[in-house]
Amino acid sequence: MNYSIEKKNSYAVLKISKEKLDSQVSPSVKSEIAVLSAEGFKNIIFDLEQVRFCDSSGLSSILVANRLCKNAGGKLIICNVQDMVRKLISISQLDSVLNTTASMAEAESRF
Repeated sequence: MNYSIEKKNSYAVLKISKEKLDSQVSPSVKSEIAVLSAEGFKNIIFDLEQVRFCDSSGLSSILVANRLCKNAGGKLIICNVQDMVRKLISISQLDSVLNTTASMAEAESRF
């Protein structure tokens, strides 16, 4: 499996377990985000600790999660972002749109 999910009371954690968040992984991540949203989870933490590379489809899955969370009145927090992924977010000028934290503990403290 490319990811794992941990459901908490007020949020869900989606941890990507691959080094690449790309077109091979992102379709299943997007569908899982839709399922979480349908189950009523409006707050999601994306743990990208193991992700070293992200392409446009991976970024799209993050943006889908962000939109679903926002539309439900919640928020998406991305934690443990590695340098290459951080650079992509910055180059795409999404660093002002996406909430990122340095650690899982910091992300959890926001809920």
